Amino acid sequence: MELIIGIIIGLAVGGAVAAAVAYYVQRPRTEQIYADAREEAAQIRSQAEAEAQANLNSARDEIKRTRAESEKAVERRYEDLARAEERLDRRQSTLDKQQNKIERREQRLNMRQSRLDQRQGEIVELEQARREELQKLAMLTEDEARQLLLAAVEVEARQDMARIMREIEDEAREMGEDRARELISLAIQRVASEHVSDVTISVVPLPSDDMKGRIIGRNGRNIKAFELAAGVDVVVDDTPEAVTISSFDPTRREVARRAMAKLVVDGRIHPARIEKLVKEQVDEVEKVIKAAGEEAAYEANVHGLHPEVLKMLGRLKFRTSYGQNQLHHAVEAAKIAAVLAAEMGANVESAKMGALLHDIGKAMDHEHEGTHALLGAEFIKRFNVPPHVVNAVASHHHEVDQETVEAILVEAADAISGARPGARRESLENYIKRVRTLEDIAVSFDGVDTAYALQAGREIRILVKPDSIDDLGAMRLSKDISRAIEDSMQYPGQIQVTVIRETRSIGFAK
Repeated sequence: MELIIGIIIGLAVGGAVAAAVAYYVQRPRTEQIYADAREEAAQIRSQAEAEAQANLNSARDEIKRTRAESEKAVERRYEDLARAEERLDRRQSTLDKQQNKIERREQRLNMRQSRLDQRQGEIVELEQARREELQKLAMLTEDEARQLLLAAVEVEARQDMARIMREIEDEAREMGEDRARELISLAIQRVASEHVSDVTISVVPLPSDDMKGRIIGRNGRNIKAFELAAGVDVVVDDTPEAVTISSFDPTRREVARRAMAKLVVDGRIHPARIEKLVKEQVDEVEKVIKAAGEEAAYEANVHGLHPEVLKMLGRLKFRTSYGQNQLHHAVEAAKIAAVLAAEMGANVESAKMGALLHDIGKAMDHEHEGTHALLGAEFIKRFNVPPHVVNAVASHHHEVDQETVEAILVEAADAISGARPGARRESLENYIKRVRTLEDIAVSFDGVDTAYALQAGREIRILVKPDSIDDLGAMRLSKDISRAIEDSMQYPGQIQVTVIRETRSIGFAK
């Protein structure tokens, strides 16, 4: 134990001695390091002080330079302000001079105005004195003279107005006729459809006259059964090898014609067979009607029509007017309306549809009261046909007002199709009736002496009493008679109304 303690003490003493030796050995070196560090710090401080002094000097120079530039800018601004002030002073001086000139001019104008007012008063007094003198000389008051002057001016103005109106009307008519002739010629050339004048066939040929007895049957039972089933009248007369079927309904007459032709071919003619064939032909004719309507719409290139509308349109296949087949007329009118609308920039589709449907009311006018235009318009309106097309159908005979240019084109296409040479046939009775109606309308107006219808009713010439109607009244009368004809008559094409006013002076030499 004591040994261990001694060892520990020895080690402690040795460590202390070693530390003292190391301290005295390292002391000079440590002092040298401290000296070097102090010297390096002094160098760094001196460099920093030098750089700071240099930066301070540079900043002072920059401040001096900036101050100098600022002072120069301020001096230039002062100079600009001084020049601007000088310009303002000059302008103010100029304005003052102008103001003085204006004031002097106003003074001169006021003086001149006063002189003019004075002169105006003198003129008024002179004018009044002159009027009084003129009234004394003319022995007329001022109002009477004014009335005479106005009457003379009115007569002259009316003559000038009539002349100008005549020139404008002649020019407009010439230009309108040229344009209309061009459009109509183009439409007819492009359509180029053949006229169809087939009427509904109501005569059924027979192989022999012996067939007439079989059609009549015992005690007339076969013919009575046929008339009852088909709703027609069967005329068996002396016409060789033919029977005639008569009915106001063209569709019903077509059913009867087909059924009679089937019976003649079949040879088995008895009431039961008749009823069966009539029912079969009703269905067949309905199919024909539907197909005809669809074919007409396809040929006219009109789409989107309701099947019921197409079916009613197909009924026109068995309807004629003045010998013209109405379905072909409708298709032709649609093509003409399309050409006219395209040339005039109107709605082609609306014009085509309106022209195709314009006479659809003729397929039902024998079943309902009313004109075919209004009946057709009311019918197609129920099937969502556009309103402007409905108006075109209703107004193509001016029973209602025309609301669109397409409605006017539908009327024109209808007239062109119906008025072409040979398109329609008229009886002598209808022709005479129309001519007389034209003349009666014309002579119903006051001042008309006589009236003559010419060119198959295409023109009416009216002679007026020159003492009752002047030139301007003659022009007004021609327009009034034209409107009366349009409102009271239906006719294809147009009617020219010519009013003639002439004064004759007759003298005798002895």
